[in-house]
Amino acid sequence: MLLSSSFIFAISYLLASVCCLQLEVSASTKPEPTCIRDFVAEGQLVVVNLKTDGRVGDGQQLNLRVVDSLGNEHSRRNDIAGDIRVAFTSHHSAAFDVCFTNQLESKYSKHAVSRHIELDIESGAAARDWNAVQAAEKLKPVEVELLRIEEMTSEIVNELQYLKRREERMRDTNESTNSRVKNFSLIVICALVGLGVWQIQYLRHYFKVKHII
Repeated sequence: MLLSSSFIFAISYLLASVCCLQLEVSASTKPEPTCIRDFVAEGQLVVVNLKTDGRVGDGQQLNLRVVDSLGNEHSRRNDIAGDIRVAFTSHHSAAFDVCFTNQLESKYSKHAVSRHIELDIESGAAARDWNAVQAAEKLKPVEVELLRIEEMTSEIVNELQYLKRREERMRDTNESTNSRVKNFSLIVICALVGLGVWQIQYLRHYFKVKHII
């Protein structure tokens, strides 16, 4: 039983471990957004955890915006610093961008400054508060890990099914496009042959009228 528990914890750790992304966002009086893109399935919980250095009022205004590829804005926060947590539930299967802009106050315009950000994005089972689940359902640690692995496995299966359906749609689109291209090519060939025959008949008639042949 001890071996099984250790094995379960090892699998859970490997599935849940995600390296934190670190980036440097330079401050500017006319800042360009720095964006990180991720993909989320429909109905999944997404939690964005980030930690920044600096403080509010240090001459830099770091702004956060989370928007998906369909144009839906999930969060917008201005002048952030320290530990920030943003959570939302996706309504569509789509990519989403976590964007940062670092506005520099004009009186600091001669200084090259930036904000260091540690970004961690979790979705689905990895974003759930399993401690709260354990407390609410009064589960043992091993039972919580089994439930967590089960949910992660279910998400992987759903993702594979989604990819399969997407591949089928792309295949149907390719077959439909190939069929249309083939039909268009046949029409073009028939039109060219018809035009060639008409030209031959026209020239033949013209030469006869002019008594050339």
